[in-house]
Amino acid sequence: MLELYFAHVNTMMNLPEKSDVAIAGGGLLGRLLAWQLLEAGHRVSLYDAGSFTESASAAHTAAGMISPISEAIDTEPLMYDLGLVGLEQWPQWLAQLSVESLPVHYAHQGSLILAHHRDQSLLQQYAHDMKRQLPESAQGQWLDKASINALEPDVADHFQQALFFSQEAHIDNRQLLSALLTRIQQLGGECIANTAVDVSANTIQCLDAGTVKQVDCVLDCRGVGAKVQWNGVRGVRGEIVRVQTDEIRLQRPVRLLHPRYQLYVVPKLNNEFVIGATQIESEDNSPVSVQSALELNSALYTINPAFAEARIVEMTSNLRPALNDNRPQIQYDNGLVKVNGLYRHGYLLAPVVVQHVLDLLQGKTTNSPFNDVLLKPIDVSQKRIASHA
Repeated sequence: MLELYFAHVNTMMNLPEKSDVAIAGGGLLGRLLAWQLLEAGHRVSLYDAGSFTESASAAHTAAGMISPISEAIDTEPLMYDLGLVGLEQWPQWLAQLSVESLPVHYAHQGSLILAHHRDQSLLQQYAHDMKRQLPESAQGQWLDKASINALEPDVADHFQQALFFSQEAHIDNRQLLSALLTRIQQLGGECIANTAVDVSANTIQCLDAGTVKQVDCVLDCRGVGAKVQWNGVRGVRGEIVRVQTDEIRLQRPVRLLHPRYQLYVVPKLNNEFVIGATQIESEDNSPVSVQSALELNSALYTINPAFAEARIVEMTSNLRPALNDNRPQIQYDNGLVKVNGLYRHGYLLAPVVVQHVLDLLQGKTTNSPFNDVLLKPIDVSQKRIASHA
């Protein structure tokens, strides 16, 4: 477990009231920070290299799971500690957001971990790893066939045993991104689409137009797009299939353990489901491969053969932004904050990262146990604006 300690943060920052802030990147972090800063009375310009309504961000492709236990098993216990903040913060944010015309579906109904009979050893190993890495409060509950049926009758016929994590949640990510955009615009935020930028302290440069804007602070939330100015940022390929069927109902995310991958199925509105499993160390953002499509759909079929009649409404790939240690990081200096590395934990980790950025901008010396994990001064070698051919 992460050793909790308190750290003094010399931020060299204290954003004045009604400051001008420019944010590069209109994905999850960019929109959350724009919204919070506008609510606090600042003036915000939000830039994105693509469209805001048809976002190309990893946040738009994601499944929207808020699963600190499930994620920690495959990474490190730190993700559990950071993720607990998300479980607490999301309901508060959604109550604050409350865009009447664009409600955001959020379900705190846990998640289910399954394995077929031939793979029961994987489920036992999963439980063993969980017991070794996480506190007793996160151990989950063993379910037999009858208990599975009580929670998810549409998968019970095919599984004898499961693990249930009641603490976990999921959110409709695309509803959230739309609601945030609407609220940003309602609050007077300036949204500049289809505009690639470079960033430096107090300066944002629009590359195509060649214009330069001076502001009180620049926030770089470009994800993989920040590679040109942040050494160590890389993209990790992920692929998803989105299907629609009236034959099956799920109330919560379901994960299927398999020797080669962990398939997840996340229910969405209108009887749609997001299915994913792949995590490929590649920055190839071409369409989904035939092999991945076969594996995803075949594994989905084994959860319930009724999925065979589901209609594929989307099949896409995207790049998750990651750093060398697969941890998020906030780099800071006067007039510039760079945020990156959410990896495949975007909706899980966004709340703790956003709160640390907001505290940093306010010049707070916080008592967060995560300061030394998240906050780093900007590397001098990366301060300059990158040159583009």
